[in-house]
Amino acid sequence: MNTDNTVDKYEGIIVPMVTPLHSSGELDKKGTDRLIKHLINGGVHGIFILGTTGEASSLKPSLTKELIELSCKEANGRTKVLVGISHTSSDVSLKLAQIAKENGADAVVALTPYYFYLDQEELEQYYIHLADESPLPVFIYNFPRMTKLNLEPKTAEKLALHPNIIGLKDSSGNGVYLQKLLSIKKKRPDFSILVGPEEMLAQSVILGADGGVTGGANIFPELYVLLFEASKNKDWLLIDKIQEIIMEISEKIYSASPKNSAYFSGVKESLYHLGICEPHLAAPMIGIDPKSKESIYSHLDRIHSKIKKLKS
Repeated sequence: MNTDNTVDKYEGIIVPMVTPLHSSGELDKKGTDRLIKHLINGGVHGIFILGTTGEASSLKPSLTKELIELSCKEANGRTKVLVGISHTSSDVSLKLAQIAKENGADAVVALTPYYFYLDQEELEQYYIHLADESPLPVFIYNFPRMTKLNLEPKTAEKLALHPNIIGLKDSSGNGVYLQKLLSIKKKRPDFSILVGPEEMLAQSVILGADGGVTGGANIFPELYVLLFEASKNKDWLLIDKIQEIIMEISEKIYSASPKNSAYFSGVKESLYHLGICEPHLAAPMIGIDPKSKESIYSHLDRIHSKIKKLKS
């Protein structure tokens, strides 16, 4: 277990970083470097590699290790690095946690295990085992739409008592669930609650959440940092202006194609249009059609213009 008793506050915009890939499926190293520089220059508070947006479940082990090494080296202490260690085997997760530790990462993030339909006691014991053995602080990651398992608020409250479990990323999109989670902070104020759906970022921060793990921050890091700050300051006029842009990103960039993988293509095609990295998805997902790409590019240019006006 991590024996460092000091707990850094995890707040703000933690970007669920895409994994830049070549058409061969190998890691796009130069694209990864450019992307991390882009995110740091945008003022984000951390990067989260090997999450859902990073297509972690489709990556081979050697690429996973390579990405951890490269990301930690490029970040070089300039921003926090959180590493996804989600796997159905806790042994594999802990090996990833050790690699993350050796390369200087700050924390690890673990989904509820998927495939088997585990009960709350089993989920609790799973996370306790991870936290006991992990050399880095652990974030719980609740995403029931993908794992078919939901970590109940009472279970999360019990797990928050463990000193090596420092926060929870909630991608449920359930406002009532989030409010129940926020009650954990009454007993443990340093426990970080981060939300996944960026459409809910502003309202979540206003309610007391610590920040967001927002995919759109890959493309527009400064915009999401600005929304976080406006939400902390309760700048209602600015929140309203930014929220309109956030919804446009959600509706026009993430939904440009009818494919189930439209979100992933939307983010990667946007980064390709910005000259940051190649747009290739990890197999078995495939790219989108030329018409959908053109739609993304045209909407992206319009969104850029709106952001410029927002700053002026």
